Amino acid sequence: MIGTTIPALKEWASAIKALETGRQTMVMRKGGIVEETRRFELKSPAFYLYPTYEHQRKELIKSSDHFYVEESLAEWVPEASTIRLTAYAEVAQDLEIKDQEMLDRLLDFHMWTADFAEDRLKWKRKDPLHVLILRVYRLKEPMEIPVLPEYNGCRSWISIPNGPVPREMTPVVDVADFDEQVQKINETLKM
Repeated sequence: MIGTTIPALKEWASAIKALETGRQTMVMRKGGIVEETRRFELKSPAFYLYPTYEHQRKELIKSSDHFYVEESLAEWVPEASTIRLTAYAEVAQDLEIKDQEMLDRLLDFHMWTADFAEDRLKWKRKDPLHVLILRVYRLKEPMEIPVLPEYNGCRSWISIPNGPVPREMTPVVDVADFDEQVQKINETLKM
């Protein structure tokens, strides 16, 4: 389809790896520094996951999950002219986390340290932390797309011009297991 754009959410490559293995089903967003509105907005209910490498550091990740950072950095070519997309996601829920107690309840469900999660919540204090619960799919055939200058910078969303439509893909977690994980997350938040 000529003239279409396909959305992609920029996320740490290590977090995408954790999503692709089923280690977690969530990402946390506050909005990038160069966001148009200065806060996160869910621009699409489904999107590609676009890997980023610059800000991920092992000390921001639980020690049991450090290997995700190591694996992703081993693949990184800083001046590459293309980037590889391997995953697609659909938003099952957009949870707005407004206090530390709610955030602490989610600690077992993600790879980030408690300190890093707390810092994300405190940044732009007036805005909630968006925790997106994602149904993730691994692309049967990863796609190479050009790295365009407009993809740079601290922004959550990019648009892939004349982007590929979702191809054949496989859910990372089957429906019953995914529904069970989502139920556990929601029950934990109600405690």
